[in-house]
Order: sequence, then C-alpha cells, then structure tokens
Amino acid sequence: MKSHSEDSGKTRAAWEQAAARQKQRKKRFAASSLELQALYGPEDVQPLSHAETIGYPGLHPFTRGVQPTMYRGRLWTMRQYAGFGSAEETNRRFRYLLEQGQTGLSVAFDLPTQMGYDSDTPEAVGEVGKVGVAIDSLADMETLLREIPLDKVSTSMTINAPAAILLLMYRAVAEGQGVAARKLTGTIQNDVLKEYEARGTFIFPPEPSLKIFADILEYCHAHMPRWNTISISGYHIREAGSTAVQEIAFTLANGVTYVAAAIERGLDVDEFAPRLSFFFNAHNHLLEEVAKFRAARRLWAEIMRERFGAQNPKSRVLRFHTQTAGCTLTAQQPENNAIRVAYQALAAVLGGTQSLHTNSRDEALGLPSESAALLALRTQQVLAEESGVTDTIDPLGGSYAIETLTDRIVQDARRLMADVEAQGGVLKAIETGYIQRAIHQSAREYQKAIETGELIVVGVNRYAMEGAASRPEFSLDPEIERRQVARLAEIRAKRDAQPAANTLDELERVARAGGNIMAPLYGCVLAYATIGEMCNRLRKVYGAYRDPGFL
Repeated sequence: MKSHSEDSGKTRAAWEQAAARQKQRKKRFAASSLELQALYGPEDVQPLSHAETIGYPGLHPFTRGVQPTMYRGRLWTMRQYAGFGSAEETNRRFRYLLEQGQTGLSVAFDLPTQMGYDSDTPEAVGEVGKVGVAIDSLADMETLLREIPLDKVSTSMTINAPAAILLLMYRAVAEGQGVAARKLTGTIQNDVLKEYEARGTFIFPPEPSLKIFADILEYCHAHMPRWNTISISGYHIREAGSTAVQEIAFTLANGVTYVAAAIERGLDVDEFAPRLSFFFNAHNHLLEEVAKFRAARRLWAEIMRERFGAQNPKSRVLRFHTQTAGCTLTAQQPENNAIRVAYQALAAVLGGTQSLHTNSRDEALGLPSESAALLALRTQQVLAEESGVTDTIDPLGGSYAIETLTDRIVQDARRLMADVEAQGGVLKAIETGYIQRAIHQSAREYQKAIETGELIVVGVNRYAMEGAASRPEFSLDPEIERRQVARLAEIRAKRDAQPAANTLDELERVARAGGNIMAPLYGCVLAYATIGEMCNRLRKVYGAYRDPGFL
C-alpha cells in the first residue's frame, strides 16, 4: 500500500514536469532577501514541532501574535507620525488627527532638536522646523501638547540621542496637567545604535550613549513604569537600503546589546524587558514582510528565553510599531503611493503589528498636506473596519509559503546575528564598519535592480508618463525659523537665569561622576534650560561622535 507521502511526491513531480513546459514571465522571482519558489507545499515546511515554531497567539514563541485574541479583542493603535514648523502648528495638526479618529500621537522633531542644538545656533540655520517640530525648551513642549489629555493619549516620540530630555519635558507637561508620571503611556525611540549604523542623528559616542540608555531604563522603572523606554528600530536600517533579513538581524542584535547593558547595570531582565518595544518597516513584498514580522517574534522569544533566561512570558514578547516604507514613495505619479501604502499597511496587519503609521501619498514631494495625512489615516480605518482581515487571528498562518518563508528568515537572520557576534558584537561591528558596509552593499544592489529593470517601480521604470512634474501640496511658512529664534530669545530673557545655570552645573557634575543623569536633567528642564545648553554640558563630559564614513 502506498503512503500518502509517496503519492504526494509523485503528484508534485507531475506538476513540476507540467510547469517546466510553461513559459514564465521572468527568469527570477525574488524578494529583498529571498528567491521565491514557484510553489510551496507541506514538504517545504520545516519539520520541527508546532509548539516550538508556530504555536498559538499569545503563547511562546509568539509567531502567531502577541495577544491571544489579537485584533478580535483590540485593533492596533493608529499612530500617524506628524511634526513640522513650530509647536503651535504641530499642535493644530495633532488635534485635527485626533478629531478624525487617530488613537495615538507620534512626534517628529526637526534635525536641530534631534542633534541637540538650539534653533539659534549656526548648526541649525536652514533646518529649523523643516523635517519635524522645533523644540528648544519646556515652553515649546507645553505649546506642543496644549489641550491634549495626556492621561488618555499614548505618545510616541522619534528622538534618540536627546531622548532623556524630551521624555522629561513630556513628564513636566503632564504633571502640569495634573497627570502623574506613573500613569503616562508612550514610547521614546531612544535607539542610538541604529543611528551609527544607518541614520546619523547621533551626538555622543556609543559607550556613553549606552550608559544614558541604562539611566533612562532605571529611571522609568522607578518613576514611569508604563512608559516604553526604547523602540529598537529596524525601520531606518531598511530605509538605508538593507534587506528584510538584515533589518531583522541587525535590529535584534541591537536589542541584545541593550538588554546586556541593562543587566550589567544590575537590572533584572524580567523587570525591564516587558517595556521594550520595536519598530519595523513595512516594505513592498507582501509575503516576505508578513513572514519577516512573524520570524522576528519567534527569534526574539528564543533569544530572551535561551540567552537571557527570561521567565516572564511578557519579557519574551516582541511588541512592535510599523511604518510604511518611505523609501518606496515616488515623486513620479505620487497618487500611486496611496496604493503602495495600502498594501504595505496590509502586510503590517497580516504580520500582527501593535501600532501603525501609514505614510502620506505626497511625502516624496515634501511635508504631508492635511488632506494627504487624512487619506493615510482613512487607509488604516478602511483596513480595520471593512477588509475583514481583522476577523481572524494570523489568517495567513499555516500557508505553506508563509511558514516556509518564516522559517527561512529565522534561519538566515540567526546566521547573520552570529556573524555580528563573531565580529565582537554590535559595538565592535559598528567600529569596524561591518554593519554599515553590509547595508550599503544591499542598497547598491537594490538601486542597480531598479536601473536595470529587474525590479519594476510603476511610474518610474515601467508605465512612466510624460507631463509636468508634481509639486508639493503643502509648504512651510518661511518665517518659521525667525519666529522660533525670537521665541527662544524671549524664553531665555524671562526665565530665572541663576537656577538655570545652577541646574546645568549640577548636570555636568553628576555626569562627570558617572551617576544617573535623569534627576539633574529634570531640574534643568523645569528651570527652562534649553536642549542645546543641556547637550553641550554633556558633550563636554562624553565627547561628540564623528562618523568615520564607511563605504
């Protein structure tokens, strides 16, 4: 009597013979990291135990999701990233988006703020308010969050090197509203390692930056226990040109470095790990992206249990925010971007994201217009309320293709993480340029595939149209920088100068002594010291990092 596997093998062989006689559209079908087979079947799925590789939602290894009921119980947080110009203008956009059904805030800061410079410094000229909101002191944060109930709204802040300062400004505003710090919910990105690897908005060298991360973790555990102290970010690694496997491997390797730094500080893994969060990119290849998110959860659960001995299941959960891929947006035929964003958002939801930002169709041209931002939000709302993909948990789970791709991404990412370890760990791999060069090489290959036509970009290298170039729908007031500088001068003139100077002296003293800098930083914030003043004192102690420029 023939076995089922023998019959299946013969049937597959017959299909392969039939398929070989058919012409295919192209020679190679590939995602960013993986070459895809024409067909997947049960024989392709890794023969490991279901409990260890797939399991059930809300249970180790969390491949199928971090909550037992996922979106049947609660939808993801719709957190549109916004920030431009002045705090007053951004506050109006925030309140508009909340009125339209957005369920969380996500703050974009301008480059001077991200780099720890005041708006009136030479380094800030021409950049004030351009790619985010300008925040110089507590006064700006008070304006930014005016009439926003911080006891009801969760806020994410894309800030890294000066994350401690912006977090403490947020706390000060909340306490001014009468909201206790222990009740605040939100996230600071606070992931400095990926800045050296891919993004570039660093201030201090890696070692003191890790020390400040541990200071924040320790402080929040004591004073802001509901706050996510870091969003370990693969998004910018992918935006810089990495593959999906590199995005996962380098991000989780960074996560390992942060966990090790916290344990070295003397913190218990099961006390701080439940507040760690992640941030990933939703790129174009839907199947690869869904598999990528599932693989990341499985890998992190494995790392936290086997490497760090985490006993609390919440310590092994990889919770993540997703943003659709800015690098895929085109200035040509920008209406196409709305379609790209919708499919990328679908991948994030099918992959089990906890919160989501959908890019606006006009972002390749300039800052998003209000109408484009609204369409991006409506994209999420239609996906949540009308598509049906939220009605069942992990609806692609069990797909031969998805399970095989998930297994392959796990294996490939695990090997790449081992390569980073072989370099001496993340800090050494950054120092030697190993990670930077790997990302640059993938970026070159991606661009070459577009230029040769191997990778089709609709409206760019296929289905292009002649006609006038699109123009930005939204533009900044050119007077923003002048007004922000004047406002900063007014704040300095009005504040009590001596307390501000005293708190800055105390900050420098504590930093030189190697102590936790959070308490003296909070004193500086409350005295209306500026972000540039605080960062300059820390630069004196820690030094400033210069990118060695690996290519």
